[in-house]
Amino acid sequence: MMIKFQDLLAYNKGFDVAMEIFEITKNFPKQETVALTDQIRRSSRSVTITICESYRKREYPKYFHSKLTDADAENSETQGWLEYALACKYISPATFEAIVAKSQEVGRLINYMILNPGKFGSKTEN
Repeated sequence: MMIKFQDLLAYNKGFDVAMEIFEITKNFPKQETVALTDQIRRSSRSVTITICESYRKREYPKYFHSKLTDADAENSETQGWLEYALACKYISPATFEAIVAKSQEVGRLINYMILNPGKFGSKTEN
């Protein structure tokens, strides 16, 4: 049976983080719509979308690796935006810590995919 990108743990956990961020950003001030709200929503969503792209092209090892490193970078960007949300007091320290912990787990899962491409149907380079 072929695994779909929707079956990937990194995708599912990343999707959950993005949806949690969507919910909390509904309460951000209107003046932050472009500067923070849109940016954090885009980066958090980009994590899973880039995982989708990498998985679809997994038969090309360099592309698979490149897109997964892009997903990891978007995940780090999301954590950076969360720092701003915390500093601006739009989220509590407890909310910040909880979401960052989930985001770090997504990062570990992406890293696992990078280090073990064969387990995801990607050819290994010799």
